[in-house]
Amino acid sequence: MLNDCAPAFLARLAAALPEGTLREAEPRHLTEPRGKWQGRPGMVALPRSTAEVSVILRHCHAARVGVVPQGGGTGLVSGQVMAQGPLPLVLSLERMNRLRGIWPGENTLTVEAGMTLQAVQEAAAAVGRLFPLSLASQGTATIGGNLATNAGGTQVLRYGTARELCLGIETVFADGQIMSGLKRLRKDNTGYDIKDLVIGSEGSLGVITAASLRLFPQPDQRLVAVLAIASPAAALRLLRLAEARAGGLVSGFELISRQGFDFMVETGLPGRAPFAEVPDWMVLIELGLPRAMEGEAVLAAIYEEGAEQGLVLDGVIAHSEAQADQLWALRESIPDANRRVGSISSHDVSLPISEIAEFIDTAPARLRQLADIRINCFGHLGDGNLHFNLFPAKGRQRGDYAAEARALSDLVHEMVVAREGSISAEHGIGRLKVGELQRFGDPARLAAMRAVKTALDPFGILNPGAVLPLE
Repeated sequence: MLNDCAPAFLARLAAALPEGTLREAEPRHLTEPRGKWQGRPGMVALPRSTAEVSVILRHCHAARVGVVPQGGGTGLVSGQVMAQGPLPLVLSLERMNRLRGIWPGENTLTVEAGMTLQAVQEAAAAVGRLFPLSLASQGTATIGGNLATNAGGTQVLRYGTARELCLGIETVFADGQIMSGLKRLRKDNTGYDIKDLVIGSEGSLGVITAASLRLFPQPDQRLVAVLAIASPAAALRLLRLAEARAGGLVSGFELISRQGFDFMVETGLPGRAPFAEVPDWMVLIELGLPRAMEGEAVLAAIYEEGAEQGLVLDGVIAHSEAQADQLWALRESIPDANRRVGSISSHDVSLPISEIAEFIDTAPARLRQLADIRINCFGHLGDGNLHFNLFPAKGRQRGDYAAEARALSDLVHEMVVAREGSISAEHGIGRLKVGELQRFGDPARLAAMRAVKTALDPFGILNPGAVLPLE
């Protein structure tokens, strides 16, 4: 049983830490972007070193006080906010934001967990390298949070998730023990891979304080286009064509529906679809090619062959970096438009590639048997990750669907699981999807997860109620 973060405990902890490490939590420490959860006023610890994190966790472990680790606070499943249970201590890594080392010849760098993703990208670019993890929130999101949630983003198709971009981590466990695992090695078969266990555990198994990350050569050519397509099935055929013509060097392949652009117009956001008549479906494609390949010819061949096969209906190709950025800005504006409209329920799901088109074709009719809704389906088509979000019909409000919201969300997840998909592709479980994980998760896997949690965090102090339910 956890205890509240009480004044007597805080006094002992403050005496063990440098002055100013503990302070009252600010609103930014108690909220999350979608406003679904609200933390309670309390205290936040802002350590400057791994040793200080160790002290904090050692005291919390001894006093049975819960700890809610925080990065940039951009998570969308409420993993960073605890609204119920004994009052926890918030642990923010924001002051641990240093670059510890960079080795361009190895294509590696080591950074502290509080460094923003954008700062990591900039450190890599300064030595002519690429760190390919890319998210709309990269100016705020931290690398520790990215690893804790195994973030995906727009370039998973080519480079993989955060877990695949990480060579080693430094972690503090619940009792304050420090695992110094920052080896910059591609091969290390020395027993269980604790790194990969902690990555994606959302702070429930250990607090990541630093990481060694993989870098890549920067592509010589960046080619970006938005193509109007006949259907999601056509998009998948186009992806296979693009990968063949570009030699597997497709960096991004994003599915966009007309509804996303309609929401931009509805909510007054700047930007419009780059077509006179907005098609029902589009893809945004990015290629990262070496100098030896004729990039414009490769992209033109993809367009022309796609048109010949009836896959591509129209297209706009960027002819400068500024134009490429503008096309990506349109894609990244879709979540903002969604927030302004206000969803009934949002779903971050993944499906086997061969199941995607039929899911997109058949799911809307089943959902509209339950309620009159609008659907905005978009996402990282190349890796099977869809953001399948449900919205009120025009003239209605989110609150009008209180009676149907749960059934609508359950049906989406039931249809995904029936096609051997996942109810969480890149956002994690947090506190928002704990019930869904218990319902749809494999019983043996859930039992193993609970056993691991008990072994590494016997008193349940690390991010209580995230991933697994509070006991």
